[in-house]
Amino acid sequence: MLTLKRSFPYLGAGLGLGLVVLIAWLSRETLAPIEVGGPAPDFALVDLQGNPKSLEDYRGSVLLLNIWATWCTPCKEEMPSMQRLYDEVQDEDFRIVAVSIDRAPPDADPQNPVGGKLRAFADSLGLTFTILHDPEGEISTTYQASGVPESFVLDRDGRVVERIRGPRDWDEPRAVEMIRSVLHPGTDSGQ
Repeated sequence: MLTLKRSFPYLGAGLGLGLVVLIAWLSRETLAPIEVGGPAPDFALVDLQGNPKSLEDYRGSVLLLNIWATWCTPCKEEMPSMQRLYDEVQDEDFRIVAVSIDRAPPDADPQNPVGGKLRAFADSLGLTFTILHDPEGEISTTYQASGVPESFVLDRDGRVVERIRGPRDWDEPRAVEMIRSVLHPGTDSGQ
């Protein structure tokens, strides 16, 4: 017969196990791996003007979602090639959304916490695609990014077509062809 003193460890272990199972069940969507062919998780961020944006805003378009930061040298180096890709693939159903995980500076205007840093960076490179700001870096967790830059190509239905870890020369023929093949599935040339 177990005494109350002897049953405490079993009770504690049972409660601990129950808590782990409950947390895992409640977090099941967060724990789901981001896989090619699977759905891309939604996000809620702001653009450089402070306007809210989510994945749903880009539904119906092929999307290159890039996670980056201004302090990341490879990120900065790949941005001009992303702009050239954006310029070359003049299809109204193609969007580039680059999500900066730069923290907001402590002296930033509370109404516009991005301040001028990201806007000045984009202007200096002539970037015309959408830049969103995520100072908490939540998108890195949501998309299970292993570092920056990391990019995801999403089809019109919001499914992950390709995941690219590290920088890429986005205007090289192979990258352009990959985007065109998502824009125009079922064609040999992608055009």
